[in-house]
Amino acid sequence: MPFDAVLLLSFGGPEGPEDVRPFLENVTRGRGVPAERLDEVAEHYHNFGGVSPINALNRDIIGRLRAELDRGGLDLPIYFGNRNWHPMVEETVERMTTDGVRRALVFATSAYGGYSACRQYDEDILRARTAVGDAAPELVKLRQFFDHPLFVAAFADGVRRAFAELPVAQRERARLVFTAHSVPESADASAGPPALGGHLYSRQVFEASRLVAAELGIDEYDVVWQSRSGPPQVPWLEPDIVDHLDTLYTSGAQAVVVCPIGFVSDHLEVIWDLDNEARQRAEELGMGFARAAAPGTDNRFAELIVELIRELTDGAPVRRMSELPAEGCTVNGAWCATDCCAPARRPARQTPVTVDA
Repeated sequence: MPFDAVLLLSFGGPEGPEDVRPFLENVTRGRGVPAERLDEVAEHYHNFGGVSPINALNRDIIGRLRAELDRGGLDLPIYFGNRNWHPMVEETVERMTTDGVRRALVFATSAYGGYSACRQYDEDILRARTAVGDAAPELVKLRQFFDHPLFVAAFADGVRRAFAELPVAQRERARLVFTAHSVPESADASAGPPALGGHLYSRQVFEASRLVAAELGIDEYDVVWQSRSGPPQVPWLEPDIVDHLDTLYTSGAQAVVVCPIGFVSDHLEVIWDLDNEARQRAEELGMGFARAAAPGTDNRFAELIVELIRELTDGAPVRRMSELPAEGCTVNGAWCATDCCAPARRPARQTPVTVDA
């Protein structure tokens, strides 16, 4: 049976001050996060008027995708659903059912494997179909794309522009630093099918960073992490970006260019952790600071999505730049493989409690 729609599936974010607390309660439901922690995170949003840019950024991606689908002669309506805020994925799948959609492709706004980056979107699909019932369309999720040539090229151009923002005297001695969302070490160890040895998320992040650096002709760079949450006694992937700036300063670095390799859009987590906290620390240290843009608003990102779609609709060649596994293409929320990123193997509070993901 052919595909007759596309669903863009994302994290969601508040679009007004009155949305902030209900949104955070959705994100942390069932995990026993203290109210004072939610109040602390809520302030991040209120600093920006209670509005996260993530929904607007996703609508921008949808607009670019619509144009690219039209250009390629693909007559597929695009739907938009979120895990944590409106439009909720359950409501969207119900509307798709009412519209007569029978079989849809799902693009999740994450390039990587692991529980939060991939498997949790399968759970969203399963939950939405269960809520709708037997009439729900078949939902086929597109694969991970951390090493797609268009993903790499868009990030590489973003890094070039960031270097150009620095004063000429700082560019030659600026350090390139890639950053992605941290997760508990135990969660990363369980990421991916057990037969592949785990650590799929961090391995893919390191590989994407290597590919971008190679595209730029840069041999020396760092991969660090951001946005950790949860109790301090639980080990998470390190070093944190802000701590790493101190290390770079001690080693004599005069400037830093940060590339948010773990994210597809410049949503609130990128803005808060990098444009505010990391930039502020760099300024305190007297270091130059520039950040590369995420690729979501680059037209090549829409082209990438269409290429992923054509892999399944037309049997188009799979374009990849790595030998690492790229899992994630599942039907109706099924596992990629037995125990792939199994929830039973991840610790409590893995899902980020900070801001957008």
